[in-house]
Amino acid sequence: MSFCPLDYRYGCQEFKHIWSELGRHERQLEVERALIWAHMQLGRVTQADYDIVASIANPTSVTKERVSEIEAETRHDIMALTKAMAEAAGDAGWCIHLGATSNDIVDTAVALQLRDSIVMLREQLCLLIGVCADVAERERDTVMLGRTHGQAAVPITFGLKAAVWLDELRRQLIRLDEATPRIAVGKFLGAVGTGAAQGVNARELQRLILTHLGLGVPLATTQVVGRDRYIEYVSWLANIAATCEKILQEIRNLQRSEIQEAGEGFDVKKQVGSSTMAHKKNPIKSENASGLARIVRSMIIPTYENALLWHERDLANSSSERFTLSHGSALCEDVIAKTRDVLTNMWVDAERCLENIKAQRGLVMAEKVMIDLVDRGIPRDEAHEILREASFTAVANKEELIDVCSRTPAVSTAFSAEELEAMFDPANHIGVSGELVDECVALARAAIQ
Repeated sequence: MSFCPLDYRYGCQEFKHIWSELGRHERQLEVERALIWAHMQLGRVTQADYDIVASIANPTSVTKERVSEIEAETRHDIMALTKAMAEAAGDAGWCIHLGATSNDIVDTAVALQLRDSIVMLREQLCLLIGVCADVAERERDTVMLGRTHGQAAVPITFGLKAAVWLDELRRQLIRLDEATPRIAVGKFLGAVGTGAAQGVNARELQRLILTHLGLGVPLATTQVVGRDRYIEYVSWLANIAATCEKILQEIRNLQRSEIQEAGEGFDVKKQVGSSTMAHKKNPIKSENASGLARIVRSMIIPTYENALLWHERDLANSSSERFTLSHGSALCEDVIAKTRDVLTNMWVDAERCLENIKAQRGLVMAEKVMIDLVDRGIPRDEAHEILREASFTAVANKEELIDVCSRTPAVSTAFSAEELEAMFDPANHIGVSGELVDECVALARAAIQ
């Protein structure tokens, strides 16, 4: 019987395998093998002994089940692993775990899990960036209401809205690439970080192991990798999860019945929105991913707490990190994938966007008229007061703002009827939106090449 929703409901199997019990086991075997390889490079282990260790350093020869049997007796996971490896290696087993402490294996294996997770997270992010760029490009000139404080403000384009998302996603990619060398780092200098058990070539041994595994080499550590590295990783997970939820929240809001400018795709032939309200088309995937994004962000606090270990280390972090790193990573990948799916199938109703602007009875063009009045020589503060009064009159009388302006002397004497009409065309007050979209799209597409 499955207990955790990650087992049966969320995340892709390939990604979850990285953080599964078997995924952890595979990587710990790989680290133990790399240790013997490094000893061989330094002349302490023969090629023959290394070849035997390399041949059994796999989950078929050293099964997770056998390690679990031994751990039930020893109550120590890494001792159980090394004993199981020694059994399989026979006479060559003498060198397994030579000079290492348990956390050399554990933290370096976690570094491999982080490295592999980052590869998949980056792939998903690049796919999301590509889809978001498509949306920004497609809706480049779709004029709609811009909203501040939940109220109509001035016109914007859907393309610019998507470009804001897109540029933020590009920054998340830059952050990930910059942080990866600091995150995917192992350690191999023993019980308190002195390298005493590794001998005179301790630093070279560590360098050989970690570079052989494709990991970064730290300068100074205790028994553990500095948890500032994990803080940076989980902070990135939280950051990209927040970006995704920001996108999804906007789509959910635009899908509200009274707005209906954009929304999540819906299979009208098969999909059910509500068990009782047959007309419903709920943004279920956006809501699902938004909820998961909140769980990802919740991993920040325990990750900070896990950095506060006693002296050269204690074990208070270990149980916590089995949740924070695995669940945070897998759920974040799921959030990114679902955000991409939502954007891929999102609909945008350009006609409805214009209808909602029209429903504001010209009020959203007050800024445009004010700016043009200034260009005709009226001081800015005075122009603002003219439009403020005209706007409140239009609201009070449920009139079109253009009609109020046409009988306001300061406005009617400054502009012809044709000029005033042009001022109230929302397409004439979107500034450099198209230019911004084009540049955001170009930069984003270049980043994911």
